[in-house]
Amino acid sequence: MNQEHFTKLERMYLSANINTKIFDSTTCKISQERSEIGLKVVDKYFHALGAIHGSVYFKLLDDAAFFAVNSIIEDVFVLTTSFHINLLRPAHRGIIRATGEVKFKSKELFVAQSALYNQEGQQIAIGTGNFAKSKIKLSAEIGYI
Repeated sequence: MNQEHFTKLERMYLSANINTKIFDSTTCKISQERSEIGLKVVDKYFHALGAIHGSVYFKLLDDAAFFAVNSIIEDVFVLTTSFHINLLRPAHRGIIRATGEVKFKSKELFVAQSALYNQEGQQIAIGTGNFAKSKIKLSAEIGYI
């Protein structure tokens, strides 16, 4: 277990433009083969019916699965190669939380599952993604500091 690596990944996530300029109040906690991402629900994420748009669900599910995988890859950035989600119920308020966990790993392929929960702890979406190593080194240039 490499706590320094986890901390650098957390900083990289929290400093990404999408998380500083578009999404508010994000949190990130990474550990061995696991991650947890949190987001405060605000109305700018809503579709016309007053609940969070599916793109926000996707972002959080993908982020959680992605960082669970990158927790075990210490030299390069991983890439999402495919991702499948199931939306189970709407979210309107509070803090939503996505958890990710590595389910399969080989030399070329990594599979992770993620789940999204509302403030009451109800599961509101699930996802499964495939990930592969890139050639992009984890470095200060991409926020890995």
